Amino acid sequence: MRVLIINTSERTGGAAIAANRLMDALQKNGIKAKMLVRDKQTDKLTVASIPSSWKLTMKFLWERFVIWINNRMSMRNIFMVDIANTGTDITQMFEFKQADVIHLHWINQGFLSLNDIDLILKSGKPVVITMHDMWYFTGICHYSGECKKYRRKCKECPLIHGCMGTDLARKVFHKKMMMFKNSKIVFVGCSQWITSLCLQSKLTKGNTVLNVPNQININEYAPAPKKEMRRIWNLPEDKILILFGSQRITDRRKGFDLFCEACKIICHNQDIAGRIGVVVLGEDSDTVKSQIPFSIYPVGYLSNSRDIVQIYNAVDLFVTPSLQDNLPNTIMEAMACGTPCVGFNIGGIPEMIDHKQNGYVAEYRNAEDFATGILWCLDEEHYPTLCTNARQKVVESYREENIAHRYTEIYRMAQQL
Repeated sequence: MRVLIINTSERTGGAAIAANRLMDALQKNGIKAKMLVRDKQTDKLTVASIPSSWKLTMKFLWERFVIWINNRMSMRNIFMVDIANTGTDITQMFEFKQADVIHLHWINQGFLSLNDIDLILKSGKPVVITMHDMWYFTGICHYSGECKKYRRKCKECPLIHGCMGTDLARKVFHKKMMMFKNSKIVFVGCSQWITSLCLQSKLTKGNTVLNVPNQININEYAPAPKKEMRRIWNLPEDKILILFGSQRITDRRKGFDLFCEACKIICHNQDIAGRIGVVVLGEDSDTVKSQIPFSIYPVGYLSNSRDIVQIYNAVDLFVTPSLQDNLPNTIMEAMACGTPCVGFNIGGIPEMIDHKQNGYVAEYRNAEDFATGILWCLDEEHYPTLCTNARQKVVESYREENIAHRYTEIYRMAQQL
């Protein structure tokens, strides 16, 4: 069986990381898997890319321009929606023709248009779609927040203003409905949460919807001596270190303001406040430093898995104050290294963090409970057990050979539809 995994980027973003890991897992389990991307970032032979051209940049800019115009020339939420009005036809490429199964992942921002997806569906090849966010079953948004219009018909999207009598959400929703209506697609949600939302959408009626989590190499992401990791990264050995990822903290969905509030609450606990430091992963460390009342240790943006594993092992706790997320790779990575996690009770997070078993699931949007969770996890009475349980959860639920086996079964199912 030859499987072609399709994603906009090879390595950048959670969907790219998950898709790349799936390709590796499938290959280890006897499946001839390749990736096709727009943005190739390594010399990996099993990753192909569409022909490089200045037109790719123009396609990306054209989509943003149309959204900008229809958003009353405002940049507000311009990257929270995609209309897929331009892209590249990949059905004539060798990699596509050679494949037995087409596996779509995150294909937005000018890689594949709705017309390109339609050509893929009409090619006659079995199609599996993994949903790393909500875009495949909404009109134009990646995360709908409180909006439930996708259940019947998207219109007047609350994320953009809308003008000139053009309703982008309605238009794209209708086109998706026409595409998916008579197509035999297997939709796969990375979390039970997103799978349940997909089942409520009018767009997926009549198609198969399943739930399979992402996977991780538990031999690569594994516990390592904390003191040694801190020495490598020049981090203090006498501090309690909390890891926070700061990429795009301006995105309200990431909940940075609530993490700031939680840190200020923790400051009132004199027994521990003076011993806490925050390790910042990402490029917004100056913003974090100005708003977090603890010592800040920036490590920058890391793309090398060895470095990432070392950082997870160097810290005591990983926090993710995200307000809407699918199945964060970061939680999986941290737990695989035996590092407990704290997150809000939203999206796929409570599927990963078992409350007071391998971390703490705080009440949604409750900064005080988030602070309580951080302090509870750091309590010496609970901490060793949390570390052991965190690692065990990943071994049992997300090891790559198990997920590869489940996807192999899904590919066979798609071939028989």
